[in-house]
Amino acid sequence: METRASAPFDHAKADIVLRSADGVEFRVFKLFLSLASPFFETLFDLPQAPDGGGDQEMKDGLAVIAVSEDSKTLDSFLRFCYPSTLAEDPSLENLTDALSVLAAARKYSLDLIERKVCQALANPKVLETEPLRYFAIARNARLKHETITAARHTLRQPLIPAWFEEIELITASDLLSLLTYHKNCGIAVQALMKDLKWMTDHYGSQQSGNWLLGITYDSRYGNRSCGCGQGTDKRFFAWNNAPVAWWATYMQEISELLMDRPSGDTVRTAADRTIETVRSASCTTCSSQVKVNMMEFSEFLAQKVEAAIDPVCALLLYHKQILRLLNRSSWRWTFDYPHK
Repeated sequence: METRASAPFDHAKADIVLRSADGVEFRVFKLFLSLASPFFETLFDLPQAPDGGGDQEMKDGLAVIAVSEDSKTLDSFLRFCYPSTLAEDPSLENLTDALSVLAAARKYSLDLIERKVCQALANPKVLETEPLRYFAIARNARLKHETITAARHTLRQPLIPAWFEEIELITASDLLSLLTYHKNCGIAVQALMKDLKWMTDHYGSQQSGNWLLGITYDSRYGNRSCGCGQGTDKRFFAWNNAPVAWWATYMQEISELLMDRPSGDTVRTAADRTIETVRSASCTTCSSQVKVNMMEFSEFLAQKVEAAIDPVCALLLYHKQILRLLNRSSWRWTFDYPHK
């Protein structure tokens, strides 16, 4: 049973009817649709049988065009077609609904509407809090820049994601490429943990990095070591000297975390925890300077992490034939996509 849409799509002087897939009739003006869409302009320019003859369905003297979109989607994209004085742009806070409107905009060549919907899909709140949802939606909508941005944000989360509703919007190949990208980013940043040259070059001399060794300068007694003890993991011996124990613990922690969450954000978050731990300990020397030193150090390391994953991000591609090509190449970080 057909029902009539609400205002402004129930105007008595409308000159055509669009019927949604769920039977809702939208009485609209050809002029607005023609100006918004070349598709509708061409459709309405087709010769019509006089008095609705032939197979054309009529309703109250108006031609009826059945469309495949449901009434919710049709209502949203028609509001984009109408002047703002008659209908405000719809709210597209529900990203799944926005995808339906985007599909309709592309189907009917509504380029301006497509750009507006893409802007709505680029929701920073979802990107920051639920990057996997954002990735699936952006990938489904074929938004290249947004897809890559979302993939980068997923690095802040564990390698193996929990189930999320929008996972059904992407293919297995899409998910595989995302997981492989995540894994290869984790591998890329491990080079920073195996060779501390980036750090010693940054400080220039051991004296500039004495805080890493738990050494402070006293005007009366010269260099003095704090009471925090020394780390024993030789991976983190800077200038061939044992570092202060809490910094070695920090480096061990992020070395493991970066395999699962290869992001500069991981480095910064772990530094915040270390600062709180050192401040709550009994060493007055370290507690007084740990915030300044660790904030500067962690920001520098975070930048190094982001730089390490940049080349991997450039390889976030989705076509199977390209993935196979990358597997056969000698690129340092290859996609583990199975050959057929």
